[in-house]
Amino acid sequence: MTELLSALCSLDGISGQEDSVREYIRNAAAPFADEIQQDAMGNLLVFKKGSTRGTHSLMLCAHMDEVGLMVRGVDPEGFVKFGAVGAIDKRVLPGKRVRCGKTLGVIGLGPVHLSGHGKDKSFPEIRNLSIDIGAQSDSEALREIALGDAFCFDTAPGLFGNGFYKAKAIDDRIGCAVMLSVLKNGVYQDTWFAFTVQEEIGARGAGTAAYAIAPDIALILEGTTAVDSPDRIGAERIAGAGEGPVLSYMDSSTYYDHGLFEHLCLLCKKHQIPWQLKRTVSGGTDASSICRTRGGVRVAGLAAPVRYIHSPASVCSLKDAENLLSLTDKFLHSLAIGELL
Repeated sequence: MTELLSALCSLDGISGQEDSVREYIRNAAAPFADEIQQDAMGNLLVFKKGSTRGTHSLMLCAHMDEVGLMVRGVDPEGFVKFGAVGAIDKRVLPGKRVRCGKTLGVIGLGPVHLSGHGKDKSFPEIRNLSIDIGAQSDSEALREIALGDAFCFDTAPGLFGNGFYKAKAIDDRIGCAVMLSVLKNGVYQDTWFAFTVQEEIGARGAGTAAYAIAPDIALILEGTTAVDSPDRIGAERIAGAGEGPVLSYMDSSTYYDHGLFEHLCLLCKKHQIPWQLKRTVSGGTDASSICRTRGGVRVAGLAAPVRYIHSPASVCSLKDAENLLSLTDKFLHSLAIGELL
């Protein structure tokens, strides 16, 4: 899992520009797939036959895209102006390394020495930040980049501490890694795997993927916010990294199927898989588009808790990733043998 997750997180693919991620997944899935399609939106739809057709048509879903920055202009001195693609907290940006293809940059902020007593120390808006790519004029900068180009965080993935892992884009390359692992290990019933696009800007790809597949049930595999720092207690502690997969019953855009939710809870207890509930009704996933497709789709959500999500260096527990894979496998097996009503 670690090697696969590192390969996926090293790729750049902001919403709408997921090409390199899609091609990696296509090549990784090809030896194990019975059919691979790419739709007009850019979703990659992979079909794998199981030992049975199953009583419910099934779709697994994880999104390929990540948050990032898009070039919106260059000033006369060669500094690149940008906007956010997806939800990014402006406080994580100053001083961070970014890249656009082979072009490296640093997000600039005024020197601390000039922010003394009486100076404004508030965080500047994103529109007031710039990327320094080492150019000295607009014409020089525009030889390296163009309007509409994407900058992604420049972060080397890697292990640290006691089983923790840091990288950019863990949301949702961890879901993609779990789906590729399931595909490689084999499935119990016929299953579609939807690797979707543009989730971070409104779950746009998942609706077309679900319309084409027309599943009865969709399981969405995600990364979700872990807020488990020492200053967070009680209900403020949304989910804890290393404490197991997160099950969602509701978020800001979806009420997940209650029967599927209860079934997942029972599977965790039956197989002694550690798990936790998401403690806030916030955020959203591809489920918001999938559940309203055609005549409606029953949706369930599983996620790995991710610290510092949508930042240059997110953190997750590899134990959570393995348990997410294990729970997904148990869920698929239970559907194939008819345990779910």
